[in-house]
Amino acid sequence: MQKVLVLGGGFAGIESAIFLRKQGVDTTLVSDRDYFYIYPTSIWIPTGEATRADVSIPLEQLAKKHGFDLIVDEVTKFEAKDKRVTLKSGKVLDDFDYIVVAIGQDKIQLKGMENTLSICGKPEEADELHRRLVELVQKGSGKIAVGFGGNPKDSSAVRGGPAFEVLFNIHNMLKKKGLRDKFELTFFAPMAKPGQKMGERALVMMDKMFAMTNINKKVGSKIVEFERDGVKFEDGTKLEADLIMFISAGTGHHILRESGMPLSDAGFVVTNEYNEVEGFDGVYVIGDSASLMGPDWRAKQGHVAEVMARNVAYNIFQKMQGIDSKHSYLGHLNILCVMDTGNGAAFVYRDDNGGKMIPLPVIGHYLKKGWGWYCKNSKLGRIPRIPGM
Repeated sequence: MQKVLVLGGGFAGIESAIFLRKQGVDTTLVSDRDYFYIYPTSIWIPTGEATRADVSIPLEQLAKKHGFDLIVDEVTKFEAKDKRVTLKSGKVLDDFDYIVVAIGQDKIQLKGMENTLSICGKPEEADELHRRLVELVQKGSGKIAVGFGGNPKDSSAVRGGPAFEVLFNIHNMLKKKGLRDKFELTFFAPMAKPGQKMGERALVMMDKMFAMTNINKKVGSKIVEFERDGVKFEDGTKLEADLIMFISAGTGHHILRESGMPLSDAGFVVTNEYNEVEGFDGVYVIGDSASLMGPDWRAKQGHVAEVMARNVAYNIFQKMQGIDSKHSYLGHLNILCVMDTGNGAAFVYRDDNGGKMIPLPVIGHYLKKGWGWYCKNSKLGRIPRIPGM
């Protein structure tokens, strides 16, 4: 029987393993963590509304439920031509017919990054954000700066939504505690119009939300350095802060630089629309590891990664049967999210026809909470999957 090795335990890797097993394919998944971390709902960890356990699923549970083999170890080398994977433990995996690469991306490193914490970094950083925020609340006042960066070589590798979500959730937490007027909140980003890929109407609404919540904005100047007490910009100004939350833009994963596969200028693996790496038979790259094709507004998002994963599971199974049938991800490209604000949310959607942001007062917050519950329980097979989700 032909076997598939999936590298990565995030949205793309887990989804591909689940759907390969649905078709009876012998599948092994390798992850450097023993749990699946649901990043979209980790936004509530800093404010104490969720814990890491709330937004995690043990991989052993997923492996047992869906029947894939699990190896918890770190990939240290991948030789794509030979389909050979070396793990941190020293173990070498070289007897698989197909390999699905879903190990994510690295983050662009700016000077002084050790003075920042990210909601999109290691899960431990979200816990530290919570600890630091609690300290400031106990102190009774402070300055908090929240922002994200860009990658000039690949605009799809920017994640701005979680920064907005954390900022608005902090605002509402402080408001509930009667401390909002004691804190200075500032959003910052190097680009002149952060969030522009959501569309012009969404940008107008974001500015209104900043004004309504008394959140300052510092945009349009390159970040020079992060210091312990603030952010320095190219225009000579410094944003003072007691706590800095910064989401750096993505760049290609360091393991893939020596893989022999073709890379984009930003270091992501170049694939075709079926996520095949041309010239490397049986090797597929999905999720954040892949260079995303499509329009300028495209964005690396979890739902796109899962579409890629389901397609690749289908494409591999068809190839095993000798059937020439493939699914492409290009028809599924869009920006889709419910951006939580702590006391509500905004529905954000963007496709070739433009973007929209629809306010969802109160109910929006619970819709996103509900999605988190659905994500955990559907992946564990406790409730039916909604088609396409």
